[in-house]
Amino acid sequence: MTSVLKNLLIIVCFSILNSCKQSSQAQIISGGTIDSLRKTGTELLFIGTYTEKESWVNGTGEGIYEYEMDMYTGSLSFICKSQRTINPSYLAIYPDKQFLYAVNETGGNSQYPTGTISAFHIDTIHRLLNFVNSVSSQGLSPCNISFDKDGKFIMVANYGNGTVALMPIDQTNRLMEAVSIDKHSGKGPTSRQESSHAHMIIQSPYNHFVYSLDLGTDQIITYKLDEEKQQLIPTGRNTHTAPGAGPRQMAFHPSRPWSYVVNELNGTIEAFVIDTISGMLNRFQTISTHTDNKNDTAASGDIHIVPSGKYLYSSNRGNLNNIAMYSINLTNGELTLIGYQSTFGKTPRNFVIDSSGTFLLVANQDSGTVVTFRIDPNTGKLIETGIVTKIPTPVCLKFL
Repeated sequence: MTSVLKNLLIIVCFSILNSCKQSSQAQIISGGTIDSLRKTGTELLFIGTYTEKESWVNGTGEGIYEYEMDMYTGSLSFICKSQRTINPSYLAIYPDKQFLYAVNETGGNSQYPTGTISAFHIDTIHRLLNFVNSVSSQGLSPCNISFDKDGKFIMVANYGNGTVALMPIDQTNRLMEAVSIDKHSGKGPTSRQESSHAHMIIQSPYNHFVYSLDLGTDQIITYKLDEEKQQLIPTGRNTHTAPGAGPRQMAFHPSRPWSYVVNELNGTIEAFVIDTISGMLNRFQTISTHTDNKNDTAASGDIHIVPSGKYLYSSNRGNLNNIAMYSINLTNGELTLIGYQSTFGKTPRNFVIDSSGTFLLVANQDSGTVVTFRIDPNTGKLIETGIVTKIPTPVCLKFL
């Protein structure tokens, strides 16, 4: 069987499986259901910030901020902020929507010998984020966390020393100490790649495969999650990006077996067909996140796809400070550039798309703003709303 026919067969099988999925009943949160919140025309938004001065940022935030978003206008209204927590630069919402987890991006000094992960209870009745507990991230400067599909574990990528770790979550949603740790090795050709730098860890939609993106070694490292043994087991079937690319974040297509990786250092997106049996990633396209201007410094940051699967967006920091917009060919997965949208701020590290695909919100880290855009469903272009919310050193945006 040719690789083309194999990939087409994978796409057809996935489409059949995807069409058979049944939506679960509304998940319960404290004080009501998600559906009841949405009937009020609002969504809850959580914003992680930098709270400390670091070599790359002058953090002035005070923890995790909670806002309510008007789904008709896109405007944000402040609700509360968490108890003091250090550098909660990346957030993850637990599947039951009652708990929030955050990295504490620290490490490498006497006060914080390693980074940590912290758990919070989302109290929607009293409008509070209540601290639950923290555990070591088993590495330096943790920058990304995610859950397994069953919500039994949380996984963390530690940028500072290239380790990834697996922590169980107990029945009360408290974090337990790591049960599986793996350290990446190697380096890349650029000055930013003097050693491994794990930047993301995420489970594939298929067969318990887990991918860890290593910016320092230009690799996507593949693991198998063994839930019974509570281990991340390397498969040895790793994917190499272009030398000096610096893989940073990955997005999965919602209805096709495609994944898209944004590379920070060379400003590209690499598109892959996922082999659902082996977990292998088979590249079929590489496209730039910026123009051919030699003076461009893309420093590409984040990548997301709208729920319909029709459009993909990627943020550029550096001297660009924009969002690159693409359409996705739903037959072969290839991206076509639509254009660029200024974020009206500096250093758009992270952005988020709401569950309806109506709005895209971007966090401008170094100008202290969150800017709301409306997504044109017919063209994929971002429409300016004029809504700018002041928040100190915002980094990560997550809707409930």
